[in-house]
Amino acid sequence: MTETPIDPALVEWTGLNGLPRFDLVKDEAFAASFDAALVAHEAEIDAIAGNPDVPTFENTVVALEIAGDALSRVSALFWSRAGANTNDTIQALERDIAPKMSRHYSKIGTNAALFKRIDALWEGRAGLNLSLEQVRVLERHWKGFVKSGAKLAKPEQDRLSAINETLAGLGAKFGQNVLADEKSWALFLDEGEALDGLPDYLKDAMAAAARDRGQDGRYAVTLSRSIIEPFLASSARRDLREQAFRAWVARGENDGETDNRGIVKDTLALRSEKAGLLGYANFAALKLDNTMAKTPDAVNGLLMQVWEKAVARAREEEAELAALIADEGRNHEVMPWDWRYYAEKLRAKKFNFSEAELKPYLQLEKIIDACFDVAERLFGIRAIEKKNVPVYHPDVRVFEIRDREDKLVAMFLGDYFARSSKRSGAWMSSYQSQHRLPLPNGSVGEIPIIYNVCNFAKPAEGKPALLSLDDARTLFHEFGHALHGMLSDVTYPSVSGTGVSRDFVELPSQLYEHWLTVPEILTRYAVHYQTGEAMPQALLDKVLAARTFNSGFATVEFTSSALVDMAFHTRGPVEDPMTVQGEVLQKIGLPKSIVMRHATPHFQHVFSGDGYSAGYYSYMWSEVLDADAFSAFTETGDAFNPAMAARLKTYIYAVGGSVDPEDAYKAFRGKLPTPEAMLEKKGLAA
Repeated sequence: MTETPIDPALVEWTGLNGLPRFDLVKDEAFAASFDAALVAHEAEIDAIAGNPDVPTFENTVVALEIAGDALSRVSALFWSRAGANTNDTIQALERDIAPKMSRHYSKIGTNAALFKRIDALWEGRAGLNLSLEQVRVLERHWKGFVKSGAKLAKPEQDRLSAINETLAGLGAKFGQNVLADEKSWALFLDEGEALDGLPDYLKDAMAAAARDRGQDGRYAVTLSRSIIEPFLASSARRDLREQAFRAWVARGENDGETDNRGIVKDTLALRSEKAGLLGYANFAALKLDNTMAKTPDAVNGLLMQVWEKAVARAREEEAELAALIADEGRNHEVMPWDWRYYAEKLRAKKFNFSEAELKPYLQLEKIIDACFDVAERLFGIRAIEKKNVPVYHPDVRVFEIRDREDKLVAMFLGDYFARSSKRSGAWMSSYQSQHRLPLPNGSVGEIPIIYNVCNFAKPAEGKPALLSLDDARTLFHEFGHALHGMLSDVTYPSVSGTGVSRDFVELPSQLYEHWLTVPEILTRYAVHYQTGEAMPQALLDKVLAARTFNSGFATVEFTSSALVDMAFHTRGPVEDPMTVQGEVLQKIGLPKSIVMRHATPHFQHVFSGDGYSAGYYSYMWSEVLDADAFSAFTETGDAFNPAMAARLKTYIYAVGGSVDPEDAYKAFRGKLPTPEAMLEKKGLAA
């Protein structure tokens, strides 16, 4: 039988500075190309495992690091499409590819001859004269094999492989179900009282959303955060707020084909069984091995310390909202669909400004410029936009990232607007990671190709995209992740950029958010979209004064989700996940006026794949780090202190996973932090 070749467009990236030629990538080419790339990778693995020479770091570990290039390229293009611009063809293939990839990597992870070589190197590492980075790379491979079942007997290996394959399929289906629920629901409104309270920018976005859904002349409330959240914050129609809110929180819980509750039950049972096979008490213990937190007790200790302060603050906030409702002559309780609406009223009352007043000063274009400016001031890199470059969707923008000597450091793609073919949320990923290894094609090393995906409301033709302050923070957050990838300076791909422990990976992104509200950045880039005038000092002062406003609500939203995640993964299989969710929320005392930020049936961080399973806490763990890290700058009196910025780049952004995260942080800061700076940042300090 003739082997089907890999489509050249998927692996031979001949675009600008090595970008893929997205215009040549065809959906129908993925299936056969995946199959061929899997076969090619398997042959490479067999050659490494079957090498008759004594195992060395070079002929085993380095060989593994560069193996599977074709598969990596096909995968990068496919998963980018699946997340950011999917369709029926891609989704059908995703359901097939996810378990197939799992099966492939399970086979590698249980390759006895290959593990024998890795194990020999690990046991003899003290005599190999390895660098610190090489030891970290070897350790990563060795632990990866052990967690793939390399030390298990054949029947247990087969069972673990079957579990991983099933989990991969369940994760793909979970994410597709959430997207289907988001895509299928819209609340169409007409001119008149249904639009009462809505600012013009939101009506423009809703009109565009309706037009995209074939309802020209009407207004659509969608389940994209960039529309649903400002609608809940501004709509004077309580009945419509409730209708939209209930649809938003019911994603994945609507009965029928897209209901995720059964998937969650099966996922938790399989994860528990997997942990047991590998000798761990529960799945959380498995996932937390090799993280900064290390144990479920450490995670829950931090979460509960914050929870107690956050829920007390949220009760105070709720009482203030209830007083506003009473002042209006209404007699209803504060319900979840009321909170954002009355919080905006309270913000206006306390600080004399509203989100609607702020938004005209937060143009997407200017906030992108601000992101780039901060990066140039801190790290000496600049972004140069390149037009007329083939991309996977017309909204995607391409930038060269160059250093002070005009050397090309990275390529960056930004995909900012919501659409029905894109999953919700915001994320960073890469087509190609930085490294310095010689490649089979004769080249040495690769520059990173990084992309950010967001879901901001797309404005009407000819109008600027205006962001909320949370949107602007999201943009800075994801660009912080992008910088982690683009500033990477390591030798080996597996420890490049964001190849760090889950509870360290959010440090570079959350830390970067701090520079958004540095006064000299807001003064320069927060300019009115009509007049071009800078945000008035009085408004800027109010924004800065209100930074901890509503922090009880926001922290309760997050922490409840993190506690439920940990509860799921420290237990065994559960009969009814929604009952467990309810029990946890009742035990910790979640106010009925607030819901989890991510209810279980649409908790994609945790159940659409296992990236943040038993790991959602990591945002808060990293928040302890980022609050302390930014203090390193403020203590000098200069938010752009050059010496501190150089340390930040060297020890945090550039080292990837080549250094233990605790050691990396202490090299930057001189010590590990305590939660106090984080609690102070949130306004929750005693």
